[in-house]
This record gives sequence, structure tokens and C-alpha cells, in this order.
Amino acid sequence: MAKSLYETLGVSEGSSADEIKKAYRKLARKYHPDVNKDESAIDKFKEINAAYEVLSDKKKKDEYDMYGDQMFGGQNFHDFAQNQGGNVDLDELLKNIFGGGGGFGRGGFGGSNTADLDQRTSITVPFVVSINGGKHNITIHDESFDIKIPAGIKSGETLRVRGKGNSGMGQRGDLLIKVEVSDSPKFIRKENDLYFTMNVPLKTALFGGKVTVETSVHGEITLKVPENTKNGQKFRLRGKGVTDRKTALTGNLYLTSNIILPHIDEMDKELRTILEEKLPDPSSSEKTEN
Repeated sequence: MAKSLYETLGVSEGSSADEIKKAYRKLARKYHPDVNKDESAIDKFKEINAAYEVLSDKKKKDEYDMYGDQMFGGQNFHDFAQNQGGNVDLDELLKNIFGGGGGFGRGGFGGSNTADLDQRTSITVPFVVSINGGKHNITIHDESFDIKIPAGIKSGETLRVRGKGNSGMGQRGDLLIKVEVSDSPKFIRKENDLYFTMNVPLKTALFGGKVTVETSVHGEITLKVPENTKNGQKFRLRGKGVTDRKTALTGNLYLTSNIILPHIDEMDKELRTILEEKLPDPSSSEKTEN
């Protein structure tokens, strides 16, 4: 079973937590974009961080050890990470991991500190874009440009666009963009899981069949519904949720059935008569049980 997260950090599956942490620190210093100016450094750093996010957490590591790269849709982790794209606030990630990110911040290696030139703004992105990723146009300082919204972003997260902040003394700071996500009329998001209510015709609920659901996030989904499906019954579609930006793991989509009853006036008269005569009366059953 392929397990490319270990290859990403250059450690073996049997490595201790200290060995994994040591390997991560070494690679993080090597590929941090403020140190390594190669264009591929940001993507490499993102891979390293995501790998460590999994392997440093016992619960996530145990799950990864069980399923390996199957979690990434059969791709190795490198290819999966490349397909995710998106901007990552690397300094914020380092701050969370190293407790302040000392020595890695701008100016930590003798460079100029442009933090005072950083500019903050906020945007609101559609719910679908927050799940699947996309582009958002921004106009600031009479300059209009597109930024990439990474898949899986949450409300309150901040994106950093380098070199788009305020100017001064021959330098230019960064633009820090706080992202808010608009509500969805169809979906509810809980961490990396999505919840969606689907309509199920009464006939399909009673006798089973297929239900086609048109979602704005995953397009058209066809689900096999078993007979005797109850109202409010939940169905789980594994891996159809939100992709976590740090771990690259994907949550689930939970579909809740909403049984659609036919209007009595639109029923065939013969069928209506049969239903009135044959359908059990719940009140009679309760009396019998008592």
C-alpha cells in the first residue's frame, strides 16, 4: 500500500514522533519561501506541512496507516497536492506550529521588515467557491487582479497576496484578505462534512429505487434508495465532503431523506379508495397495544 506522506518527509513508517518532527523542521527551514526563492518552494512547503499535520496527530496517523494514499483518490500525495492549488498563509501556519515562527518571518535572515506596509481587507465568497475553489477579483490601489480561492476555505481564514499591500521606502507590503463565506440555501457545513436534504418520492421510499439529486457543489448525484426508507433517514457518501486544506483529507456528504407525499386531490380515485381502506390507522394500533 502506497504511503507517500512518509516519503514527503523522508522518514520510514516506523519512525518515532521525535524523528518525524525533526525531519519536518529540517525540511520546513529548507523550503520556507522566505528562504528558498525557487518558484516551486511554496508548493513543496505546502506538501511538507500537510504531511506533518497528519503524521504528528496520532488519530490521523492511525487512519492514514490503515488506508494509505487511498485517501487521496488513488493518487500519490504529491500529485494530489498539486491538483489542490490555492494560496496558503504560510507565516500563519508556521506560527501555529512553532509557537511564533521566530527566525522565519520576513527579516529573520537579514531581509527588510515590511510588516508595517501590509494592508488588510475582507471579501465574501459564494459557498460553492469555498468548497470547490475558484477565483475572486479584487480591486485595490486602482489595480484589479484575480486571487485564487483554495478549496475548503472557511469563514475567518486569511489569505496573503505578496507584494499587493501599501508602498513605502522602495518596498511594498502584502495584502491580507480575510475571507467570509456566504450561507448556502441547500448545504450545511460542519467541519469537513456536508449535509444536504434530498426529496424522495413516496413510491421510491416505499418500494426502493434511484433518486437523482442536483447539487451545486458536486453536480448531479444518483443514489440508490432501499425500500421502506423513512423520512429523515441519513445516507453517507464517503469522500464527497470538503477537502481539508492542511491535511488534504476529505470529509463526507450526508444526505437526509425528505419523503414527498402526493396531493390527495391529484390521486386516482380508485387508489385513493384503496388507501383509505387498507392503510393502517396508527390510533387503532395504539389502542390495541395498550
